[in-house]
Amino acid sequence: MNQVDYLRISLIDRCNFRCQYCMPEGTEMDYILKQQLLTDDELLTLIQEVFIPVGFTRFRLTGGEPLLRPRVVELVGAIASFPETKDVSMTTNGFLLAPLAQSLYDAGLRRLNISLDSLEPEIFDQIIGNRGRSRWHDVWAGIQAAYSVGFNPLKLNVVVIPGVNDHEILDLAALTIDKEWHVRFIEFMPIGNSDLFGDRGWVSSEDLRQKIRSTWGLTTGMVLGNGPADIFQIPGAKGTLGFISQMSECFCDRCNRMRLSADGWLRPCLLNESGQIDLKTALRTGVSTAELREQLTELLIIKPEINFKQRVSGTATGTYTRTMSQIGG
Repeated sequence: MNQVDYLRISLIDRCNFRCQYCMPEGTEMDYILKQQLLTDDELLTLIQEVFIPVGFTRFRLTGGEPLLRPRVVELVGAIASFPETKDVSMTTNGFLLAPLAQSLYDAGLRRLNISLDSLEPEIFDQIIGNRGRSRWHDVWAGIQAAYSVGFNPLKLNVVVIPGVNDHEILDLAALTIDKEWHVRFIEFMPIGNSDLFGDRGWVSSEDLRQKIRSTWGLTTGMVLGNGPADIFQIPGAKGTLGFISQMSECFCDRCNRMRLSADGWLRPCLLNESGQIDLKTALRTGVSTAELREQLTELLIIKPEINFKQRVSGTATGTYTRTMSQIGG
């Protein structure tokens, strides 16, 4: 069994984008009230007194959009300052990143995943649900700023949407040739949006690999990270290509993570709400961190039994209620 030492922390459920695959058009979002969010002190207490003592040493900050969280730079610094912390990373849409990149790096953040679903501004704005001034250029500026500051690895996440951006696969893959960037192609996941693509379905990672292989060839690659991507490389390229194949090649057996929502729910699986624990309410009602460590230890024991396969087979317990933006990806 994989050692579970990686916690994805949603800092906020709000986002300044409405991406099709995350918050489909027409979806009414019931946002968490400020007082329902874990406070900085509560989050740091959980990390230091509950998660670290049972073996968690790697932390990824997500959202919604994590850069919307007040005092996010200070929060990064506090998490990075714990002696046991081995890695602090962040997933962001990049829109607010350019002016914050240096401060985040100085605070101890070293790895970034930035969403870049298209190199064409019009398609990009279509995907993120933007109807005003194009936001692509701000995101591109954020990527450039992160690269110049020294974030490494710098990963660019691409959710492949049939009939929308799948024609850009080669252009996106080509970004890895001359720069030490790491493009990750992600199969669409039906989370709170199962009717979004209808009969268009999703594009498998193997289909993408074959397209890239027939153009340049592909070799096995390596890149620092905690995720489930299968890594390849265009021969001679400076960067790598990652393929996250949760639909076509289930990787539950390799899962090394848990997820903490912005309002304090700990869940062992992205696609299965079975076994989740309400840590925020426990803290606020006086439950000791020692008791929470015991609950977490028990959940770690049964985690292999709580997985995406159960959701597919219909054997999962509990009601699946949250969209991707509310979970933190």
